[in-house]
Amino acid sequence: MTDTQDAPSATPATKTNVKHFVLDTNVVLHNPDALFVFEENHVVVPYTVIEELDGLKRREDDIGRNARACIRYLDTLRKAGSLTEGVAWGDVDLGLEINARKQTAKGTGTVRIDTQEHVRPAVIEEAKPDNRIIATALDLKTRGHRAVFVTKDLSARIKADVLGIKTEDFENQKVDADRLYRGYVELDAPGTLIDKLYDDRLLAVEALAGTSHKGHAGELYDPASLLSNQFVLLYDETDESHTGLCRRPGDVDQLIPVTGPRKPISGIMARNVQQTMALDLLLDDQVKLVTLLGSAGTGKTLLALAAAMAKVMQEERYDKLLAARPIMPMGRDIGYLPGDKDEKLAAWMQPIFDNLAYLMSTKGGHDQSPDSRTSEQRIQKLMFDGKMVLEPLTYIRGRSIPHQFMIVDEAQNLTPHEIKTIVSRVGEGTKLVLTGDIGQIDNPYLDSSSNGLSYVVEKLKGEPLFGHVMLARSERSDLASLAARVL
Repeated sequence: MTDTQDAPSATPATKTNVKHFVLDTNVVLHNPDALFVFEENHVVVPYTVIEELDGLKRREDDIGRNARACIRYLDTLRKAGSLTEGVAWGDVDLGLEINARKQTAKGTGTVRIDTQEHVRPAVIEEAKPDNRIIATALDLKTRGHRAVFVTKDLSARIKADVLGIKTEDFENQKVDADRLYRGYVELDAPGTLIDKLYDDRLLAVEALAGTSHKGHAGELYDPASLLSNQFVLLYDETDESHTGLCRRPGDVDQLIPVTGPRKPISGIMARNVQQTMALDLLLDDQVKLVTLLGSAGTGKTLLALAAAMAKVMQEERYDKLLAARPIMPMGRDIGYLPGDKDEKLAAWMQPIFDNLAYLMSTKGGHDQSPDSRTSEQRIQKLMFDGKMVLEPLTYIRGRSIPHQFMIVDEAQNLTPHEIKTIVSRVGEGTKLVLTGDIGQIDNPYLDSSSNGLSYVVEKLKGEPLFGHVMLARSERSDLASLAARVL
């Protein structure tokens, strides 16, 4: 069978470089839009995938939602043509997001459902779903097509590879975790430039021309590459102890010095330069979305909660503090929990309670006035008064959240789609903070490159409403620092 028999002649199917991408079930469960990201190539969906989607569509989580979304896409395509022959999706109204993608795509190909039961080699002759899906890609390869098997399942990739099938992960929403945006740049500069920054309380971005990346004297820095809300850490070329810290606020062409708060924020002070950067963004009401990324003990959650307490309780800039975490266990789950919503959430929200208890304790210094109540009693009063709300992300869809300081902890366990859903819930006057550690991901379908936190950092960098800092140094305790560095 030729390429033109596999897809309608109205598409660029006769091109010799057109590929046939065979999608595994986990790809469309990760992102149903995966059907439409392969430009002018052919997408092949094995019939086994449809059966698996049908078995998952009744689930009341994101897996079920994505299964239903994929089924709806296929149903829309079915009305436009024969799915067994291939439907050119470029001519079909598939919703605003997919229609917008058509305008920027190099071309649009076809989506086809393969209904054949292909002969399988002895090594995969067992009638498992994965084996039947791999057999579809193997059949296309055997018939001379440029077949690519796309799956997020490592075992399936290995099995396909040993059969000589080209395999790929679904990388449409993946970023380079090793080169992830840090939120700041370190430069070697003349000492006079640092003095000018603090004397004038302002510095033109163009003044960075002639500076070089720290430790690379021959690598000059291009001021045009400085992004909105990116920090610049300046080191004196002749005296490394003479430093300056500044930020480009919004999209203006000026740098302002960053000195950090002069007094404790909810009882805590920044312990290193990255924490100073983080507090600067957290306390700036013009920055509506802040992401804090770092390993265990770097202070991500504590800094976010300290800023939230100051903004909500002291300045009354926001109506309430809303804290949320994805319900994602580490290791084996302990099963169902008794009680109402708040009682069930207590176990999942314990890290939030730990940080709040510290901020409200004498050591945290949040409130030095005489008070016989314990920190736990103070937290309960805040919740009773409606000043603090703990929410599971399960119930966030469809909501609008105005005038709140919202913190989503452990955001590395969220998919790009889930992150988009959360950010799109933010109403007028709300500030959103996402914190997480891409080195500690408990979601079995995500990694450091494909998780939603990395994705939002890479996609939103440079936007005037967005700020990001990668925290580098653990400040929890000497033991925690040792564990983060050595283990």
